[in-house]
Amino acid sequence: MQIFRTKSISDYLADASQTHFKKALSAMDVVFLGVGIIVGTGIFVMPGVAAAQYAGPALMLSFILASVACGFVSLLYSELASTLPVAGSSYAYAYASLGEVMAWLVGWNLVLEYTVGASAVAGGWSAYVTGVLKSAGVMLPEALTKVPADGGIVNLPAVLITLFLMLLLIRGVRESTMVNRVLVVVKLSAIFLFLFLAAPHVDVTNFEPFMPFGWAGVSAGAAVIIFGYLGFDAISTAAEETKKPERDMPIGIIGSLLICTVLYIAVTAVMTGNVPYTQLDNAEPVAFTLRELGYRFGSAVVGTGAIAGLTTVLLNMMYAQTRAFFAMSRDGLIPQSVCALSTRFATPYRVTIAVGFVVAFCSGFTPINVLAEMCSVGTLFAFIVASIGAAVMRRRYPDAHRPFLCPAINVIAVLSVLSCGYIMYNLSSMTWVRFWVWSALGLAIYFLYGYKHSRENTGAKLKVGE
Repeated sequence: MQIFRTKSISDYLADASQTHFKKALSAMDVVFLGVGIIVGTGIFVMPGVAAAQYAGPALMLSFILASVACGFVSLLYSELASTLPVAGSSYAYAYASLGEVMAWLVGWNLVLEYTVGASAVAGGWSAYVTGVLKSAGVMLPEALTKVPADGGIVNLPAVLITLFLMLLLIRGVRESTMVNRVLVVVKLSAIFLFLFLAAPHVDVTNFEPFMPFGWAGVSAGAAVIIFGYLGFDAISTAAEETKKPERDMPIGIIGSLLICTVLYIAVTAVMTGNVPYTQLDNAEPVAFTLRELGYRFGSAVVGTGAIAGLTTVLLNMMYAQTRAFFAMSRDGLIPQSVCALSTRFATPYRVTIAVGFVVAFCSGFTPINVLAEMCSVGTLFAFIVASIGAAVMRRRYPDAHRPFLCPAINVIAVLSVLSCGYIMYNLSSMTWVRFWVWSALGLAIYFLYGYKHSRENTGAKLKVGE
C-alpha cells in the first residue's frame, strides 16, 4: 500500500520555497499563457476536419459540450492551484490527494500529451510556413520539409523552431512571456479580421442539415476537438512562477477558458455559415473560407496569424512539459539531478534542453499523426484524477488555506468526472489500446525506479541549483 503514500501540502510548499523560481507572472500573463496554448490548432486546423467528418455545423454544439466539461474541471483546478501553488499541475494534485502511483500515472500521461502534442504543432507550424513561403514564390526543398516516412529527409523548419523556443525557455519565463504576449495579440487580430470579413456573408442555408451525423457525431466531434481545450491544464503548471497565485491562477484558468470558448464557437459558426461543411475537410479551414469569399490578402494575413498561433502553442506546451518533468524529478520519481536550476536564469535548463531535443527529433523525423488522439485521452485521464483529488483534498485537508473555493465541490467533481468520461468513451478503440500500453510501460518504470527512489521513501533532501 506504500504506492498510495501521499505528499502533504506543507511538504510541497516547503519544497517550493527552496526552489527559487522567479515570481514573474501576473494575472494578465496567466490569461495570455492560457490563450496562447489553447487558441491554435483548435481554431486554425481542427474545425474543418471535425465539421466535415464528424459533426457538420453542429460542431458548435461539440465545442459547447467540450467547454462544459472543461468548465467543471476549471473550477476544480482553480481551487487546487490556489491551495497548492506549485509546479506540476494535476500530477502534484494527485500526489497530495490520491497517492504516489496515481500521481505517476498522471505525470507519465502528461509527458506523452505535451511531447506528442508539441511535435504535432511543430509539424503544423512547418506546413504553414512552407505554404506562406510558397505563396511568396520561395520554394523550400521537399527533402527538408518532410519527415522520412513522407518521402523527405528531415522536417527542418519544425526542428529549427523547436530549438529556438528551447533557447527562449532557457533564458527565462519573463522573456518567454513577452514573446507570447506579442504572438497572442497577432493571432487574436487575425481571428478578429476573419470574423470581420466573413461574418457579413453568413448564409443560414449552409446550416442545413444542422446535425448531419446526429448526436453521435456531436459527441465524436467533442472527443476530437477537446484537444483544443487542453491548454488550461498547462496553465496551472505556472503557479510557482506567479506573483499572487491565490488570485492570479483562478483568473487565468477561468478567464482564458471563457475567452477561448467564445472564439471557438464564433469562428465555427462563421466558417460553417459561409462554406458547406463538406468542403471544409482541409488543414487550413479559416484561410480556405476567406479564399472562397475572394479575400486573398485577408487569407494570407490569417495564415500569418496561424503561424503566430501555432508558435505560442508550441512554446507553452514545451514550457508545461518542462515544469511537469521538474515536479516529478523534485519528488525523486525520476533522477533528481534533472530539476537543477540555472543560477543565471533560474530555469530548469537540463530538462528544458532534453525536452527541446526530443520534440525536435520527433517533429523532424517521426510522423506523429497516429498518436495525436493520445494527447486527448491522457489529459482527460488527468482531468478525472484531479477532479476526484479535489474532493478528496477537501476532506483530507479541511483546514488548508483555500483562497478560491469551488462551489458545491462534490457535485462539480461528479459532473466533471462524468462529462470527461463521456468524451473519453467516444475516442477510438485504438486510442484506448495505446493508452493502456503507454500506462503499462509507465507502471513498469515506476516500480523499477520511481518507487525506490521517491523522496517519500528515501527521505532524501531536495537538491536545487547547478
